[in-house]
Amino acid sequence: MWGRRRRGPGPSGRGAEELRARRREREAALRKARRQEQLVSKRLLREDTAAEEGGQDGAEVTPDPLSEDEVLELLRGVQKGSEDRKRSLSRLRWALQNKETQQKFVRLDGSIRTLIGLFTSSLADMQMEAARCVHELSHSSDPAVAEACLPVTSYLLTYLSGHSVEFTELCLYTLGNLVVESEAMRKQLLPQGIIPVLASCIQSPHEAVLEGLGYVLSQLLQAKEAPTEIIPHTANAALLSLGALPALTSLLLDLASAIPQDAPEGLELLVCPVLRCLSNLLAEETGCEVQIQDERLLIALFLILQHFLQQHPFIVQECLWLLNNLTADKPFFCSALLSLDLLPALMHLLPCSQMASVLVLTVLCNIAVKGPAYCQQLHQQPALALLLPALALPDPEAVGQCLELLHLLFRHWPEAAADFVRQGGRWALEQHQSTPELQERAQALLAMVGQSLGASTFGPCDATLSAFS
Repeated sequence: MWGRRRRGPGPSGRGAEELRARRREREAALRKARRQEQLVSKRLLREDTAAEEGGQDGAEVTPDPLSEDEVLELLRGVQKGSEDRKRSLSRLRWALQNKETQQKFVRLDGSIRTLIGLFTSSLADMQMEAARCVHELSHSSDPAVAEACLPVTSYLLTYLSGHSVEFTELCLYTLGNLVVESEAMRKQLLPQGIIPVLASCIQSPHEAVLEGLGYVLSQLLQAKEAPTEIIPHTANAALLSLGALPALTSLLLDLASAIPQDAPEGLELLVCPVLRCLSNLLAEETGCEVQIQDERLLIALFLILQHFLQQHPFIVQECLWLLNNLTADKPFFCSALLSLDLLPALMHLLPCSQMASVLVLTVLCNIAVKGPAYCQQLHQQPALALLLPALALPDPEAVGQCLELLHLLFRHWPEAAADFVRQGGRWALEQHQSTPELQERAQALLAMVGQSLGASTFGPCDATLSAFS
């Protein structure tokens, strides 16, 4: 039974325990959906490619697929020790932007070995062009192309300690693209020492390197085997002891404080990996027990929300996931959210999307579950007037989360129940009595309000409510 109040001699803790269990199950399902449907993505670093290959005004142009003979000719060109090698390598990098050409290239005998040879060259310009070719291959959605890149991984890890920031950044994003593609790739990288190598990158003074690091970590931590093999509950000291969380928090604060009014397009791609990585490290699956107590982190999140809300709404969800993980078990951030008067801004995000609605209400539940003092503040802010429209949302999951929040408010701060009725809340609850997945919770809330105000308030409803007592 969903946390309803039972009549009888004295209170029972069973309803509260069942409520907590339901919340844990729901959040686990949300996290699973997030990993499977939204976080699997790849990044592609390209600079002036279209201009080099004749694109108009820098517009991106996708090349036509090459025939097998044409691909073979390019491969032979990069194998020759001539002055034209770099030009052939640049042409190959351009051609590999086409999916069909990628597939034909990796099927050629010796193609990857040739790239590795150039990738490990002592000539910096050749090395960079070869790295860009590998990067293009890493962006492929074809598993066969990704698996063809397996021999490159050890070299990518080695060059993360290189002197060129641009080259290190390119290697990081290439690794991030590859680790998300297959479990086989991750199983090869883990014994090769990807975690200690990434941990050493945390100490880099270069923002571009830290952003690339955040991307790779976010891709690793969303893998299904992350809790047991990548950052297991019993062996997470490598990242934490080197200050991964404080470093990423500091980076996020710097990014938020530096956002200009006319921020360039693409800045969201720098912010997103940092948000994801922090959120995943704080998530329950990682088993991380951390203490981050800095109100500026909340301010940074809402600055980012304000800036990207209109043009890049996907950032809203990333921020809300991090906010959910911050408030789930940490009274500090629950108190800070209220004391900084950020509740109205949070509630403003309710209509952004179905997932945003659920996450906003989940964050409010994280606050309310902390007890009477927090529910009193939610009531005073006031949350009830803002929750009435949430009960009219078309998504049953969001409405269900709203009902859960009301249950917590009524349980810890009974004054909220009377105020809710005065604002028309009884009618809003009655609308959900005929919805199968919501009717039990709606009726339980009506019963709670009836017990708070007196049975005469509801008259004909008593017979129905008594069946749930």
